[in-house]
Amino acid sequence: MRTVKQVLAELESLGSEQTRKTYRRHGAPEPMFGVKVGDLKSLAKSIRGQQQLALDLYETQNIDAMYLAGIIADGSRMTRTQLNRWAKTASWHMVAEYSVPGVAAENMHALALANKWVNSRNESIASTGWCTYSAIFATWEDDRIDFDEVSALMKHIVVAIPTAPNRVRYTMNNFVISVGTYIRPLLSQAKKTARQLGKLHVNMGDNACKVPVASDYIAKVESLNRVGKKRKTAKC
Repeated sequence: MRTVKQVLAELESLGSEQTRKTYRRHGAPEPMFGVKVGDLKSLAKSIRGQQQLALDLYETQNIDAMYLAGIIADGSRMTRTQLNRWAKTASWHMVAEYSVPGVAAENMHALALANKWVNSRNESIASTGWCTYSAIFATWEDDRIDFDEVSALMKHIVVAIPTAPNRVRYTMNNFVISVGTYIRPLLSQAKKTARQLGKLHVNMGDNACKVPVASDYIAKVESLNRVGKKRKTAKC
């Protein structure tokens, strides 16, 4: 069993100034060591299953530790209070949009939490909510998903996305992509919604990242005959 202090020391040894510069360009705040995601995944293999360690690492507010916590935590063992705290205290969009949703989608309260979060006035929390829905669609079987709710949300996105906050526009767009990718019965509506969205402008910061065109992305998935193929986990 490793302690938080020991894991932080390992993270520090794995960090580099080059990676820190990259993360800063993507909006990452201090504190951080600048550990590549691949190295985080390798480290996670040796501490996976240590639930309390994951919770304690997240509380450090160190970006690398928080992302690592999302990889090793078992979302099914977390309470709604804990998940709400993770969503509220995520200090970087990579944590808010990947780490927290990946864990939340494993929880029995995931749908209720996603619905609550998307209605938040806080940009980060709302983005977490849209990404949690996307993670659910990617990993849950269709019979656990309310198609009417998803359909209504897509209609809402068309109306709301022009005035939505920056990261919320990005995650709404990804929501539509996720529907078209993972829920075959809603493919037609997802394609229609994607065409309505068109090419979105999102400020991605000082980096080369681009906003995917939802209609193009869905068309590619469809051409590969992969629509509806679920993933084992949304963690990445």
